[in-house]
Amino acid sequence: MKMKRTLSLLLALVLSLSLLAGCGGGNSDQPAQDPPPQQGGDTQTPTDTDKPAEPAEPAAPAAGPITVAALASGYEEAYPGMWQEVCNAFTTETGIEVNLICDKNLEDVIGPSMQGGDFPDVIHLATGREKGLTEQFIKDRNIADLTDVLSMTIPGESAKVGDKIVGGFTDTSVTNPYGDGKTYLAPMFYSPCGLFYNAGLFEEKGWSVPTTWDEMWELGDKAHAEDPEMYLFTYPTTGYFDTFIPSMLYSAGGVDFYNKALRYEEGIWDTPEAQTFFDITAKLASYTNPITPAQANDQDFTQNQQLVLDNKALFMPNGTWVVGEMAEAPRADNFKWGMTALPAAKAGGAGVSYCWLEQAWIPAQAPNMDAAKQFVAFLYSDAACAIFAKGNAIQPVPGLTGNLEGDNKMFYAIYDNGAEAAMGGFAAYNAVAGLGSVREEFQDPFNGLVNGSLTKEDWIAGVKEASDQMRANLMG
Repeated sequence: MKMKRTLSLLLALVLSLSLLAGCGGGNSDQPAQDPPPQQGGDTQTPTDTDKPAEPAEPAAPAAGPITVAALASGYEEAYPGMWQEVCNAFTTETGIEVNLICDKNLEDVIGPSMQGGDFPDVIHLATGREKGLTEQFIKDRNIADLTDVLSMTIPGESAKVGDKIVGGFTDTSVTNPYGDGKTYLAPMFYSPCGLFYNAGLFEEKGWSVPTTWDEMWELGDKAHAEDPEMYLFTYPTTGYFDTFIPSMLYSAGGVDFYNKALRYEEGIWDTPEAQTFFDITAKLASYTNPITPAQANDQDFTQNQQLVLDNKALFMPNGTWVVGEMAEAPRADNFKWGMTALPAAKAGGAGVSYCWLEQAWIPAQAPNMDAAKQFVAFLYSDAACAIFAKGNAIQPVPGLTGNLEGDNKMFYAIYDNGAEAAMGGFAAYNAVAGLGSVREEFQDPFNGLVNGSLTKEDWIAGVKEASDQMRANLMG
């Protein structure tokens, strides 16, 4: 699903009311967990012989323990112990113990045990990672249906999960990958994504932030002429193009083209809008700092982000988490965070900011399914939301942006400032021998465009060939 200005206005309205749905199956009248029976006291009616009442059965032990595996991202760095605090709050509320696994390289930690049949109960790991673990679970249909969680009452509250989430966030191709009307991935932290830059440098130079790609090329030429070590663009890894490329598609062709491209519609890559997309993207590769591909991996990506802090690249695609991720990094004396939407393809067009969603999900083989669903429901509690917000991890729940300050207040106002919001991702397809992921087929080749090992024509041919196979094997 794609959100155009309608979503922008909706988000702005919700945010202004005080703080940033779906209805699932299941019996919403039933509590998530039966209350324990009462203990002690003469709870039975005495017999005629005044026989003492039998004592009540002891309370049933809480379910679990459960294992929660969460990525230690920039949000965790901004507020260390964030996930552990949420797990502790869940245990306090439900009595269910939680074993937490929290690591920057989460796939490497949980992957081997899952191969041996030992699965966590809940996983917080978004799509778009280099190792593609979440995408693999989606392709293999090994993710549990969470639709019934939307109708569950949040532990410790009277509200239901679906009523707590801003409308539209459980109806995207990211959360509903099979197009069957069901939600499999819970929308977690959302972030307006765009191009991050050093606003202090722009102020010092008297530069205006470009609003069109023609203006971008002009600025890139000017900056590089002044300082040969300064380039227009860099990117952390090609994984970050999972928001950049959709935004570029929207910028190049608008909502109709955007939706057709995300479904690999036949002939879509031969349209004038697609040619605009290919032309801009390929030209951007020639304006990219040439050191970028060598550092564009999950171990060295912060070195590419450092290029912006050192004024060796003007813009990079990213999300609001980058502030916490680079909080301790050295920087130029004039550095000050800035963020802008992707420029319009043509003069007079609107900028585009992709609304990035991280996801939490439950493996189909989770050993404690009921308790796992309780944990997912608890993630939308006031208590959990308040803890996450300390790390600037904002969920699509009304009321969470009102207390933002500084950089984050500026970032989340991007839709108020005229940017159009894009949501959703490329449609899921069944695994095919020889066919890689969307990242491998569409995004990773950008490294080759930058270092010269791949031509624009070969990239376009590869996108068309892969798209044909993806369309022929769509899920749902």
